[in-house]
Amino acid sequence: MKRFSDHLQNYHIYLASRSPRRQSLLSQAGIPFEVWLKEEVPEDYPSDLSPSEVALFLARLKARNYVNELDAKDILITADTLVVLGRQILGKPADRNGAIFMLNDLSGKPHEVITGVCLTSMDRESVFISSTIVWFDHLERSEIEEYIDEYHPYDKAGSYGIQEWIGYMGIHRIEGSFFNVMGLPIQQLYRELQNYTGYKSVRNQ
Repeated sequence: MKRFSDHLQNYHIYLASRSPRRQSLLSQAGIPFEVWLKEEVPEDYPSDLSPSEVALFLARLKARNYVNELDAKDILITADTLVVLGRQILGKPADRNGAIFMLNDLSGKPHEVITGVCLTSMDRESVFISSTIVWFDHLERSEIEEYIDEYHPYDKAGSYGIQEWIGYMGIHRIEGSFFNVMGLPIQQLYRELQNYTGYKSVRNQ
């Protein structure tokens, strides 16, 4: 049986993301890829979309700058992760006060983390979402400030990284993919890549 890693050698896989966490997850999953970065597009979206629709819309939007440059065996991966409290989408904090405000809002409550992922090639596109529910314990103001001052989570939606100190001491339960909360549902992406490249049919021959 041909290994999936060998099968992927027939393709050129690109990740259009500056996130070191997404890059690390792809590497640890044994998926060969290159980072391909172009100018970021404004993350604007229609106001009538649900959070899941927003995640997919933005993942697709990020692919638009690349699609006309893809060759026959290229596969582009784009993704967008949202933190949703109720129906409010929490983006990346603008500053320290914004981060404190967000984490104070999340304290003691469950929230949803949604990642939209888009696979794009010359002639087709495949999209999917992953959703995880995260429960924070009550966070003291001093804990929030200590975390922000030590880890500077200004590049993270919701102002936190689950793989950091606040995830160890502040999160008591999750329902769904841990890696989705990091920014990429890697198990689901692995299976989607198998389907996208026809690997299952090869494996079952």
